[in-house]
Amino acid sequence: MATIITNFALYTMQVFNTPKKVIVTCNKRLSPYLQQEIQDLGFTVKRSFSTGAELFISLDDCIKLNLNLRCASQVLYSVAAFKAADANELYKEVYALEWESLIESTGYFSVNSNVNNETISTPLFANLKVKDAIVDRIKLKKGIRPNSGSELDKTVVHLYWQEQDAEIYLDTSGETLAKHGYRKLPGKAPMLEALASGVVYATAWDGKTPFINPMCGSGTLAIEAALIATQRHPGLYRMNYAFMHILGYQEEIFFENRRQLKAKVKKDPAPPIIATDISEEAVRIAEMNAKTAGVDRLITFAICDFEETPVPETPGVIAFNPEYGERLGVHSKLEVTYKRMGDFMKQRCKGYNGYIFTGNPDLAKKIGLRASRKVEFYNGKLDCRLLEYELYDGTRRN
Repeated sequence: MATIITNFALYTMQVFNTPKKVIVTCNKRLSPYLQQEIQDLGFTVKRSFSTGAELFISLDDCIKLNLNLRCASQVLYSVAAFKAADANELYKEVYALEWESLIESTGYFSVNSNVNNETISTPLFANLKVKDAIVDRIKLKKGIRPNSGSELDKTVVHLYWQEQDAEIYLDTSGETLAKHGYRKLPGKAPMLEALASGVVYATAWDGKTPFINPMCGSGTLAIEAALIATQRHPGLYRMNYAFMHILGYQEEIFFENRRQLKAKVKKDPAPPIIATDISEEAVRIAEMNAKTAGVDRLITFAICDFEETPVPETPGVIAFNPEYGERLGVHSKLEVTYKRMGDFMKQRCKGYNGYIFTGNPDLAKKIGLRASRKVEFYNGKLDCRLLEYELYDGTRRN
């Protein structure tokens, strides 16, 4: 059996105070914005990569990350790293860890993984071996078998196994952090909340000038802008994380972090944030989501064609997230829409910074404006761009 690279002093009630390797994951291309968020919280990023960042912090520090980060997906706390050539070695290494000091014997846990090992045909088999090792270990030590399944609302164990290199993590998040908890009604083709945060960050909006969001759909961009401007963080909308179900968790640490979140919220008047859509249903959904987020009074909603969107005299940011259509075979109706967006920004939004988020480069050509910057994102698996347009000053009528 390979030597386990760990310190068994971890498996005590002091585990929450023990600094270890932590991986914070995010959707591809959100890493720069995630890294900035982490640094703004006072943490040092040891390494960054396309889907996350590596830190050296404690489980208590992971609580702060979970509550504050907008662009993250999971916060993973390393338990042990080892070599495992096959599933049998994986089982032996996982079984050797003191799970009885981390998971309640009468509790519940789940296992997920990122696996690439030629000896197994499916990651589900690796998950099963990890689950069996944990259950067998706890039964040996405590005489009781904990329950397990696929739900992520209790303790979550994550396996990273690439060829012979394996690492076991406690997933301190559980359900993904990329969903911020306020969007009860998704609407049609919604933008993931973490992606919307990244898009707002990419606009370099100062949070003080107007933020205009025509074609708002379910309102995610406008809501995230309001949350960022007023420093409302995702932890205000969530009361269950996987770290709460690890032995040694002290709820006073969580509530102190939540108190700090509440103290951060800005009481000053928010800048004008305007969200419009031609669909009455879309605006209704957006208003309900904004109310759940507690920012419905900070956003002015209107049902109208985007060309009728009110544009304040004070320049700010105007951001569109239109339909993309099919990548191959552009629809003539969308071609007209994209041209109209370009004309609207050129004629009505002078002095603003304009942005169009799209996954269709052919349609983007119909906008008729030269982009000063193109920021790469993924929306799901679709390769997208946030196109930036500098709209020169001039006379504008509302």
